[in-house]
Amino acid sequence: MRVEGMLELPRVTALGGGHGLHANLSALRRVTDQLTAVVTVADDGGSSGRLRDELDCLPPGDLRMALAALCGDDNTGRTWAKVLQSRFGGEGPLAGHAIGNLLIAGLWQQLDPVAGLDMVGRLLRARGRVLPMSSVPLVIEADVIGDDPDRPDDPVTITGQATVATTSGEVVAVRLMPDSPPSTPESIAAIMEADWVTLGPGSWFTSVIPHLLVPDLAHAIITTEAHRCLVLNLEPAGETQGVSPAQHLEILAEHAPQLRLDVVLADSGFVASERRHMEAYATALGAELVVQDLAMRDGSPRHDPLRLASAYAEVMGLN
Repeated sequence: MRVEGMLELPRVTALGGGHGLHANLSALRRVTDQLTAVVTVADDGGSSGRLRDELDCLPPGDLRMALAALCGDDNTGRTWAKVLQSRFGGEGPLAGHAIGNLLIAGLWQQLDPVAGLDMVGRLLRARGRVLPMSSVPLVIEADVIGDDPDRPDDPVTITGQATVATTSGEVVAVRLMPDSPPSTPESIAAIMEADWVTLGPGSWFTSVIPHLLVPDLAHAIITTEAHRCLVLNLEPAGETQGVSPAQHLEILAEHAPQLRLDVVLADSGFVASERRHMEAYATALGAELVVQDLAMRDGSPRHDPLRLASAYAEVMGLN
C-alpha cells in the first residue's frame, strides 16, 4: 500500500461492467487513488454492438462508462464525463453512437486496446485505470427456462448479452464463447497485486459472473492474496427478476465453486427479509455479511456513491 500521511490507501481492483461498475467506481475513487477497473467485453447491443460488428473491435461501451466514472469532480472532470456519455442525435449513420465509444474505437485503430484506454485515461485525467478483461470480444450464451412460450418447461439456449439481459425466462447457466478466451495480462497483474478485489454490483449473468468464466482471470481471482468483496445489487431485476439475495450467492457458487470471499456487502433493504439465511450463505463462502444502507435516498434502485464509499472505508479499515 502507498502511504499518504498516516493513511494507507489500498490498491483496489474492481470487476464488473455497465451501470453497476460505474456506481462502484464512483464510490471507490472516493476511497483510494490506486484503482483499476477490469471490465466485461461481451456487450453486443446499441452503439457498442454496431462498432464491434463494423470494426471487429472490443465493444467500448462498458469501458467508456468506467472511464466516465473515474473523471474528476471538478468542472473539467464533469465536462469530460458528460462528453463521453453523450450521444449523437439525428437519423444519420452516427445517430445513437456515444461520443466516448467513437473516441475509444478511433484510438484502437492506431493502438492496442490497453494502450488506447490508457491514452484516453490520461486525456481525461482519470482517477484510475480501465482494462478489458479479455483481449477478444466475447459472446454470452445462456440456458433459459420459460423463454419459449411453446415449451415453457424446457431449457432453451439463447445467445448475446443484450438477449440474455432482457430475457423473460429464468436463466439457469451462462457460458462464454470462445469457451477459454484469453485474458489481458494487465488485468491478471492488477488482481494479483491488489489489496482488495471487488466483484459486483451489476447484472449478475452478464456483468458479474463472466469474470469467473475466463480461466486465467478466474484463477487469479481465486488465488490472489487480496481480500475479496462481493457487492450485491439493491433489488432483483432484469435477468435475475424474482431471484432472492441468497440465490444470488448460490448462483455465483454454482458457476465458480472454488471461489471464496472475505466480505459480502449488501443493502439493508435488499436482505431484510432473509438476513439469517444470507449470513449462512456468506459463511459457506468464507465471508462476513456486512449490511448497510447503500441505496440513494430518493428511493430509486441505485447505489449512493457516498454511502457505498463509507461502507468500503469501514470494510477496508480506513475509518
